[in-house]
Amino acid sequence: MAQPGVIDIRGVNKQYVVNDKALPVLVGLSLTIEPGEFLSIVGSSGCGKSTLLRLILGLDVDYTGEIRVDGEQVKGTSLDRGIVFQDHRLFPWLTIEQNVGLGLENSTWPAERKRAEIARHIELVGLNGFETAYPHQLSGGMAQRAAIARALVNQPSILLLDEPFGALDALTRTNLQQELQRIWQTEKITSILVTHDVEEAVYLGDRVVVMQPRPGRIRKILDVPVPHPRERTDPALKALIDEVRGEILEVSPH
Repeated sequence: MAQPGVIDIRGVNKQYVVNDKALPVLVGLSLTIEPGEFLSIVGSSGCGKSTLLRLILGLDVDYTGEIRVDGEQVKGTSLDRGIVFQDHRLFPWLTIEQNVGLGLENSTWPAERKRAEIARHIELVGLNGFETAYPHQLSGGMAQRAAIARALVNQPSILLLDEPFGALDALTRTNLQQELQRIWQTEKITSILVTHDVEEAVYLGDRVVVMQPRPGRIRKILDVPVPHPRERTDPALKALIDEVRGEILEVSPH
């Protein structure tokens, strides 16, 4: 039996039909993500990064090939796969506590355990004291923390992150990257980050997948052999950032 949190992608092809013509988006994608691994996916626009995340999440099942989680073919969404989008998608009429609790809406846990997990995850993301606040009373970074808590509260084995800090200012983004590193180390959860930010990808990832566009396919996979927690000034990280940038620039249209 496969270990919890392992993702096996084999020969995945995805296309859209535009003006009666097939437009290939992903071609021949094969990749294994190990339990507890943090995988970053980077590439220029149009390389299919977010499309791949949607397929893993189970939002789109119209593709060929196989995507298996823990040995089972993905056939739709699951409580075992949490996601954080670029916009926090919190409900404005609910408090932070209630928004985080939405992650347990379909859970069969008893009420006492639900309350305990909501409290634990609000603490995990550093939002103690804001339980009864509403989203409009929080900064963008705090709202994203709440979105991360909501994605993790039911203890999924996989966390998918689709440009989660893309809309934030540089300082907030840097702080949340450090927070995400800490949370990932605490939760030991298989994580996949899609980002345009090469520094973010290398800083957080155990491996970085560089994708090539039109159609989307894997160009190169680079290991990041630097132990966590990491320092941004580490020369090994800086060298890898330059290498990843070089791979992306080589295939980007000029």
